[in-house]
Amino acid sequence: MSKSQVITARIDPEVMALVDRLAAAQGRSRSWLAARAIEKMARAETAFLDFVKEGEDAIARGDYLTQEQMEEWVEERVRNRQAIRQAAE
Repeated sequence: MSKSQVITARIDPEVMALVDRLAAAQGRSRSWLAARAIEKMARAETAFLDFVKEGEDAIARGDYLTQEQMEEWVEERVRNRQAIRQAAE
């Protein structure tokens, strides 16, 4: 197991009261809650950055649709769905 690191943050009193309330309700420490919250946020933000990078890479490869192409694609799907519904009637 790797050695943990220490981080210091300033929290306004209202948020600290919420942290204390949650810690008491869950039987956890402030430190545990802070570590989990930071981990969750860091993972979510990193996943978002990776998602954006995927899109940027696709654009760089020329793998994208223009607005007009996308509108045509949607309209075609709507027409196909309407045809399926009419055939089912």
